[in-house]
Amino acid sequence: MEDGNNAAKANDSVLVEFILLGFANLPNHQGFLFSIFLFIYMSILVGNGLIMVITKMDPNLQTPMYFFLSHFSFLEICYTSVTLPRMLSNLLTQKRNISFLSCAIQLCFFLILGGTECFLLAVMAYDRYVAICIPLNYPIIMNSKTCIQLVVGSWISAIPVQIAETYQIFSLHFCGSNKLNHFFCDAPPLLKLACGDISINEFYSYAGAILFAMIPFLMILVSYIKIITTIQKLPSAMGRQKAFSTCSSHLMVVALFFSSGMISYLLPKSKKSSRTDKILSLIYSTVTPVFNPLIYSLRNKDVILALKKYILKLS
Repeated sequence: MEDGNNAAKANDSVLVEFILLGFANLPNHQGFLFSIFLFIYMSILVGNGLIMVITKMDPNLQTPMYFFLSHFSFLEICYTSVTLPRMLSNLLTQKRNISFLSCAIQLCFFLILGGTECFLLAVMAYDRYVAICIPLNYPIIMNSKTCIQLVVGSWISAIPVQIAETYQIFSLHFCGSNKLNHFFCDAPPLLKLACGDISINEFYSYAGAILFAMIPFLMILVSYIKIITTIQKLPSAMGRQKAFSTCSSHLMVVALFFSSGMISYLLPKSKKSSRTDKILSLIYSTVTPVFNPLIYSLRNKDVILALKKYILKLS
């Protein structure tokens, strides 16, 4: 009878919390890893925060392109703040448990903000397409009202679908081990812990990945095929160089984010290991946001000039 009670308690504990293993396999490097990820998080906050301030203050950056960029920078801060603070806490305290409810909330916000990022990247590609391929109509098409609608649409479109997906995942029965071999609560590792038939949940996960990743990615791809075709027709080499310069930074962010995210969510479980999942998740949840301000500032003369003006004002 006592053994039965212990088993029941063990099963109950699975429903109460998960254990995020994260870097548990590197016990002697926790302090070093904490320092690295703290530096990364501070870099994301400062870098993206600077872009937000500069694009708001500099009159030369009051264009749709920089309007979208400022929202993208704010999104990156929100996106990383869903996962990195808890990761830092786990590394510092060595307490890796996360409650069932906290895990569900983290997953929900992570999926919503991830979907928002996909849509916003597609909007930024559309903005570049209109600016380069239909320049005469650019002020008419990308007016203030349209820009606001595109941003609001990007922020809210993912909410109902991702809330439903989170509910479906956490309606599953989790039995056996409650150890999540991941840095945060993400859909693929959670589905690995679920018991019973999860084919419907996997289908919805794939459908969500196609809707929020594959479709925006294809829209971006089509936009840039048309952009490149138009650029090649420009008469001056200077014009071609300037057009490529404004688009190359966006393409670098897109390549980093979508490649890692789609592999993680669309590749069958049999063809990827937990280690692969963890590496890919670090790329789309941490590496992209930290490189975003570097890519957009170092490869953009307008942003560099505005940054210099801002530094001179402070000094």
